[in-house]
Amino acid sequence: MRRWLAGIIVLMPLLVNAAGEGAWMASSVGVIMQNRGVAASSSPLSPPQPVNGLVTVVQWDYKLVGPTPANLLVRLCSQSQCVELDAESGSTRAFSGIPAIEPMRFVWDVPGSGRLYPPLQVLSNRVIVNYK
Repeated sequence: MRRWLAGIIVLMPLLVNAAGEGAWMASSVGVIMQNRGVAASSSPLSPPQPVNGLVTVVQWDYKLVGPTPANLLVRLCSQSQCVELDAESGSTRAFSGIPAIEPMRFVWDVPGSGRLYPPLQVLSNRVIVNYK
């Protein structure tokens, strides 16, 4: 009986994954923005292979080169909604319930008009999408 119970405990993580829980990660090189008032989008960040499930938590991370422009607005978007980000890294449950197969993208905006000096340069974007 103890062996059987020990076997179940050891196999539990595999059984949970078999139930459809998982995560995918995607990253891309960021954008370079030279003008205020013109939003720029990252390339789509998609799962590397088909996934089946609904999003539970999304973690994000982006890195800038140089200073952060005043009033920078950064949003993380799925196909159906966007969430404004308040830091260069963090997590959100705002995408809970959407299909985990949906690509995500970062959208960058600096309100106003005129040139940005120095230009906004995003070194990298990354998301980790947890689902079940």
